[in-house]
Amino acid sequence: MEVRIYYEDTDAGGVVYHANYIKYMERARTEFFRSHGFLVAELADNGFIFPVVRLEIDFKSPALHDDLLSVTTSPTRIGGSSVTFNQKIVRPSDSRVLADGMVTLACIGQTLKARRIPLEIRQMLEDEMESVA
Repeated sequence: MEVRIYYEDTDAGGVVYHANYIKYMERARTEFFRSHGFLVAELADNGFIFPVVRLEIDFKSPALHDDLLSVTTSPTRIGGSSVTFNQKIVRPSDSRVLADGMVTLACIGQTLKARRIPLEIRQMLEDEMESVA
C-alpha cells in the first residue's frame, strides 16, 4: 500500500509523528485483507474481530512531508486464534526502511473471547506465507 505524507502527518520539525506509523500499518493490514477478498467490516458483522494484542516497532529513519511511502504486510506466524504480521514502511525513492514492525492480531468473537481463525482466512494466510518463503 502506498501512503503520501501530508503536512498534517508531521510534527513541528516536519517529521512524521510516531503514532502515524501505527495508522499506516493498520490501513495496510486492512488493505491486505481486502486484496484477498476479506472485508474487515463484514468479518466483524459475522463475529470475527481482529484486534491488535501486541505491537513492536523499530523506527529506523524519519519520513518527511511529501514523501511517498510503501507499507508491506506479510504474515509470519499463524496460531489457532492469532496471526502475526511483519510490516515494513519503506521510502521507495531510496529503498530506505523507515519503520519495521511486528503486529499480532487475535481473533475474537462478539463476546470478546478468543476463537479460531476461520478456515478460509487461515488458508489464505498460509498461502501467503508460502509465496514469500
